[in-house]
Amino acid sequence: MPAIEVSLAENSLLPMTESATGPTQHRHDAIDALRGFALIGVCLVNLLSLSLYDFLDEASQRALPSAAFDTLAITVVDWLVSIKFITIFSLLFGLGFSLQLQRAGARGEDGLARYVRRLLVLMAIGAVHAWLVWWGDILFLYALVGLLMLPLRNLSDRSLLVLGVAITLLPPLISPYMKPLIAQFPSQPEMYSRALVAFSSPQVGVALDGNVTLSTWMRVTNWGLICFVLGRFLLGYWAGRKGLLAAPEQHRALLRKIFIGTLLIGVAATVLGSVQAPLRAAWPLLEADPARTLMRMLVRIGPLALGIAYAAGFALLFCRPAWARRLRVLAPLGRMALSNYLAQTLIGIGVFYGIGAGIGPDYGMAAVLIVAATVLCLQLWWSHAWLARFHYGPMEWLWRWATYGRRPRLRKRARAVLGAVAD
Repeated sequence: MPAIEVSLAENSLLPMTESATGPTQHRHDAIDALRGFALIGVCLVNLLSLSLYDFLDEASQRALPSAAFDTLAITVVDWLVSIKFITIFSLLFGLGFSLQLQRAGARGEDGLARYVRRLLVLMAIGAVHAWLVWWGDILFLYALVGLLMLPLRNLSDRSLLVLGVAITLLPPLISPYMKPLIAQFPSQPEMYSRALVAFSSPQVGVALDGNVTLSTWMRVTNWGLICFVLGRFLLGYWAGRKGLLAAPEQHRALLRKIFIGTLLIGVAATVLGSVQAPLRAAWPLLEADPARTLMRMLVRIGPLALGIAYAAGFALLFCRPAWARRLRVLAPLGRMALSNYLAQTLIGIGVFYGIGAGIGPDYGMAAVLIVAATVLCLQLWWSHAWLARFHYGPMEWLWRWATYGRRPRLRKRARAVLGAVAD
């Protein structure tokens, strides 16, 4: 499934109160900027699917004029981007849960009812997005798995770490028991072939029917994604308790250890993943369990460890004033991650689908990279311009309104806007 999302991206990650005159905020710039950084990778990976390139079979991909460049570009994306950036988002979701509990505790509240309402609203947004717009939505699953965090909120720090890693590695162990249950569903090549036809069609009804079918199929057959998300939520929850990203300058030593350790583990596991096929061919014993299952579990560590290393490295850079000034440019992109994420979907459909411009997958990775760069540059500019005048992104504002049951003030005071523009 494509790596997408937005964590509890709006102000749910950050201390906020509202007064009669409007919202007052104390932003964690490092978290906002990290979320903006993650959105860059998420956009790129999502456009691989939105471009319909992922739906081509291998023969069709090799037949494209850009096949050589595509192979190189996809290899780089797989090694450096895929799964790593959605890992960051998932960590931020769990971290946001921790910050919400801390903020509610400081007010003498438990904060759980508000948290549940927020997730239910997010689930509704995700359901509309998944079944009526884009099958690759992850908001619905994020909200669903977020509810599973509630009974786990009082676990010890050690338990959060152990359980988070264990759940992440669980799918290879239970896969043999799940395969018979999903064997009745069509195979991935068959579903992708149908989807390519549906999404290439200029008829809205055909595209919508294809999206509903693929979205339903994906959520049943890709059951392991629940473990993927929940495991990372728990690790992010632990990081939130420790304050690793809320105050990174206070935890440089620990962040440095995490960065070095996870980087080494991630590189080793990624290399193992790239050579496992020839290893199994050379040593047939590796094809038999438990060796085969153990290898699959080790390979799953790679993207998790590298995603954590990216987040820790980003936090360490943010501790340096010169780097913090540069990286803070990404903060508005992260503060409006929900709006930007949904906009990326609509733009991708408008450019590549048959109901839009109909470019499709014919131009390979070159089109994906050009569209991704254009969209991200425009969204970075738009996020800065929008937040100079408004307190929230448009979808973040609606999300907050639905959660609190009252309309928050959107526009900033004229004096504040003039000051922001002058800066």
